Amino acid sequence: MPVIAIVLLGFWLQVGPARAALPGHVPLPEAVTAHVQAVTGAMRPLGSGEMRWFGFKVYDAALWVPAGAAWSEDTAFALAIRYARDIEGERLVDTSIDEMRRMGFADETRLARWREMLARALPSVAAGETLVGLRQPGAGARFWHEGKPTAALTDPDLARAFFAIWLDHRTREPGLRERLLGSTGAAE
Repeated sequence: MPVIAIVLLGFWLQVGPARAALPGHVPLPEAVTAHVQAVTGAMRPLGSGEMRWFGFKVYDAALWVPAGAAWSEDTAFALAIRYARDIEGERLVDTSIDEMRRMGFADETRLARWREMLARALPSVAAGETLVGLRQPGAGARFWHEGKPTAALTDPDLARAFFAIWLDHRTREPGLRERLLGSTGAAE
């Protein structure tokens, strides 16, 4: 048996398929889990993937849904994003607003109000840090940075528009959307 095959077999036996991390998998931070489960019950990861921009990794993302449930825009879910690079909060907010506008949310007065709300929810992040957003249909969304709450947004339209950046069929990253949805063919 060639040496490389023996080394790979040894690595596989040591790590094992059950211990290997899913590509792009982002666990929910322990400090967030209790808050999320209070709203949704037990959660499970539906899908995950990474976002690259011109070949550079920007983040890993994972979509969490209630255990035993499929993803639906009408059910609570959490999106966890672990950043691969430092990004200023203002840039996160500006990019989010630009993407919402690109997808057809064109009311500039509303977008200005949403910008102020997102500025509280989306702080600057450093490489390796995680942001989690919990969508609560009809109630808005809650956000955590590194397990600490940043904001509770009570505007359901903002929550829908924000999470559409990743989960709507008009997303800029359809491959990431497909991976987040676990290639389930979820309704658009």
